[in-house]
Amino acid sequence: QILCTNKTRLQLSFVAKRFVIIMIDSIFMANERGDRIVERYYRGVSNKQSIRAFRHQFIATKKLTKPIIRIDDTTFFHIKVDDVHLGASSKENCNPALVFEFLYAIAGLFREYFTKINPSNVRDNFVLVYELLDECMDNGYPQITAVEILKSFIRLAGESRALTRQEAKIKKALTKTITGVNEWRPNKDLVYEKNEVFIDALESVNVLQSTNGNILRADVTGQVHLIESWNQRVTKDSQVIMKTKLSGTPTCKFGMNDKVRLRKEAAEGKLRRAVKVVSLDDVTFHRCVRLSKFDQDRTITFVPPDGEFELMKYRVTSEVTLPFRVIAIVNEKGRNRVEYDVKIKPKFKEQLVANDVVVKIPVPENATAKQKHIKVRSGKAKYYPTHNAIVWKFRRFLGSAKNGYRLQAEVQRLHSVKETPWVRPPITLQFTVPMFTSSGFHVRFLKVIENTGYSTVKWVRYITRAGQYQIRI
Repeated sequence: QILCTNKTRLQLSFVAKRFVIIMIDSIFMANERGDRIVERYYRGVSNKQSIRAFRHQFIATKKLTKPIIRIDDTTFFHIKVDDVHLGASSKENCNPALVFEFLYAIAGLFREYFTKINPSNVRDNFVLVYELLDECMDNGYPQITAVEILKSFIRLAGESRALTRQEAKIKKALTKTITGVNEWRPNKDLVYEKNEVFIDALESVNVLQSTNGNILRADVTGQVHLIESWNQRVTKDSQVIMKTKLSGTPTCKFGMNDKVRLRKEAAEGKLRRAVKVVSLDDVTFHRCVRLSKFDQDRTITFVPPDGEFELMKYRVTSEVTLPFRVIAIVNEKGRNRVEYDVKIKPKFKEQLVANDVVVKIPVPENATAKQKHIKVRSGKAKYYPTHNAIVWKFRRFLGSAKNGYRLQAEVQRLHSVKETPWVRPPITLQFTVPMFTSSGFHVRFLKVIENTGYSTVKWVRYITRAGQYQIRI
């Protein structure tokens, strides 16, 4: 909450009036030489000479060092997408974050139609590109960038002829969909034989441990997704993913062990038993979530899109449970030898198993190691000269191995004309621990409310992966 006086409110309102929400004069695309590919003018304010000057002075000369550049009274916003420069121009004092959000949304939309955005693909589909630009923006104001809706009405050249007979009906449906309340769920007549919801809570734990074993930094980034199936998937960030197969237009209520919410329930006497709480920071939601309800009582209420989507992202910086404890002793014996004694212990429950655990132990650049000098009782360890590291791998790391596993190794350093001190890069870890969360995040309930009152099958899975997991030596 922000408490402000009447004077502060007047100042905030004055600042808000100075910002136009978003008003774009033109959208343009150019190749790496600065040649024009597509230019679309919306307001007739920006002229071709200013865009030509931007292309020739900055794109062609490779002087694009900043994402926002101002020439005379025109502001240019620029991003690089594959082999194409995508930009927007405006003479108004618009919000730059919203402009970049729109540009990235347009780039994602183009990728849905033609996988790679390059000059040849844009020229081959220039009619489609102009159609999309006309539908996505009206008089400089963004209208719609939902891929599912636009793909159902704007199709490739080979498919567009089949829609000519129903042109009036399609235009009417498109207008109704765009102006609807839930544009992310355009089809309200969905019917599934089996109504299911799959929830994935994916977390990425980042750790920096000092040489004496103290934790200098530990935080978790997480996301909630709804997904279609539980096949193996690779994600760069932690997330809560969801995939819904629900008939009609249901309303969902999502509950988690949020610290603020549970404390409120405990004060009201609604909490029946003690529950571990988690303090979430930097929470962001999918646009289907009703933010007013969340601000009011910390309830996550939404009408879900059909299919897979990312419900929320979050970050946790306190009370982080580390899945592994690494103890490393590295001794330099004179100028010729380096001895390693590394021990790794699991910190998760005995019934859990970590998969694909990789411990990367750095060695000096002018060093070499024989396989007989690397001793382990579990897993496989090997020296990789190209990586300048000893890589210790476990296919499965049992949580019941409370004593952990140990690696002892010795490497020989080669003499050189110019001796440089070893910088000692940190040991890094990679792993995947199913059904474990470092933050303590837990899904308490998911209620699906629909007029017909059908039953829903719900599935929840937790996965923790390594982010920047580093141990200094």
